[in-house]
Amino acid sequence: MSAARKLADYLHHAAATWPYRMAVEETDGSSMTYEHLAQLSDRVAQRLQGMGVQRGDRVGIWLRKSIDAVAAIFGILKAGAAYVPVDPSAPATRNGYIFANCQARAIFVEDRYARGLAEELRALGSASELVHLEGVGAGAAMRRAINDSHPLIAAEQRPIVSAPDDLAYILYTSGSTGKPKGVMLSHENATSFVDWCSETFSPTEEDRFSAHAPFHFDLSILDIFVSIKHGATLVIIGEELGKEPLGLAQFISTARITHWYSAPSILSLLAQRGRLSELDYGQLRTVLFAGEVFPIVHLNALRRLWPHPVYYNLYGPTETNVCTYYQLPPRIETERAEPYPIGRVCEHLAGIVVDEAGREVDKGGSGELCIAGPSVLRGYWGAPELTDRAFLVDSSGRRWYRTGDIVSADEHGNYKYLGRRDRMVKKRGYRVELGEIEACLYRHAEIAEAAVVAIPHDVHGLLVNAHLVIRGGERLSLIRLKQFCSEHLPGYMVPDQFTFHRELPKTSTGKVDYQTLTKASSS
Repeated sequence: MSAARKLADYLHHAAATWPYRMAVEETDGSSMTYEHLAQLSDRVAQRLQGMGVQRGDRVGIWLRKSIDAVAAIFGILKAGAAYVPVDPSAPATRNGYIFANCQARAIFVEDRYARGLAEELRALGSASELVHLEGVGAGAAMRRAINDSHPLIAAEQRPIVSAPDDLAYILYTSGSTGKPKGVMLSHENATSFVDWCSETFSPTEEDRFSAHAPFHFDLSILDIFVSIKHGATLVIIGEELGKEPLGLAQFISTARITHWYSAPSILSLLAQRGRLSELDYGQLRTVLFAGEVFPIVHLNALRRLWPHPVYYNLYGPTETNVCTYYQLPPRIETERAEPYPIGRVCEHLAGIVVDEAGREVDKGGSGELCIAGPSVLRGYWGAPELTDRAFLVDSSGRRWYRTGDIVSADEHGNYKYLGRRDRMVKKRGYRVELGEIEACLYRHAEIAEAAVVAIPHDVHGLLVNAHLVIRGGERLSLIRLKQFCSEHLPGYMVPDQFTFHRELPKTSTGKVDYQTLTKASSS
């Protein structure tokens, strides 16, 4: 198909071209054709219009991954609104804040989460209208939810014409202030990336894409929209199965996945505990990984077990989606000890490396990677100052997004990842601001001081260690500490370890000595 200008165009084209092909499948075998997905998402759009949702509004999604959630995404887009997905496992305090912050006009929410959300929204003074789903699965709950009330009169529904620069979705990521920040992406931001994927990975209607990533995670943009654009099948993998290596390994084989995309930590688990040698993966032709460094020992083990696919290391923050990529050589380099490069800049983007003063470094020098081009975010929701700080503007007026990642180019022009400029880390593919975890810990009445560090780990990739000083000097229950954190943070941000101190080490300027704490955590 010709390049689409809006994300909903992909479904419109697929439903017209492949109406009876399966668009989405769930783990239990439930499925929906392109024709029926288009019809259901039309009904979602009509329901939203009946509620007063207009072009440019934001609509929240607090649903587990499902056909229902996919229909919600496309229905919201068809209504001219932007979708705002949240982590289904996160506490109501966090998700309620997100919906209130972006001023969501409406929210699709499962009944299991609705009470806590409603209480939180009331406390925040939000007027968001909730659309309740009894559960999710096969689109049945969505059909019931949109037919329960707000009778639809077809003659009153007017088609919405969105523009490429209109907001398509907001993905909230960890914020250094202790509150999540909303990354605003337009239709053009997304379609430029999807079109690049089409040219790079050559998908077809015969393909079957894994949907392992949660829908609030930027990896899902490739999963959903590249699959739908090409009339392929999106195979949804539930949260529980997605973390269980034996069951997941079996499912990838029996579901005949052709394109796999996930964080390296999941692939490492599959290589170590999935018994991959016992199953047939002849249909798997592309393995994509992103979000964190893939330890070379586990990557080589996986490639020996899955020798046929083409492997790509994809890199990029939520603000750009993928901005560099590296195709691994077909031969396993057993002598290699360091991770593979993050590669060269994607063809639809441009990249420079700058020093602390914002000057471009000499070829081969190290510095901060900055990206410009059509897939770079519009800005952060409701945070113009944060948006301004995120960009470097050159003498020609071109805006370059400052990734915060330090890189250097090798002799072939491939960037090597060297580390972070700030205190943001990647855990299980998610971006985590260590400062947000500290802000959570300081809410605890008995915690006097908190400092959080991240340390490399051979198996898990990264462990988060919280160093604490407790009022009165007594240790706190680890179970209760984890429970407290889980009430305010998503699961991937809850510290793995807690270390208690009489006082935290300080630098000569009186600041917490994170370097000393990191060394202590690693010993």
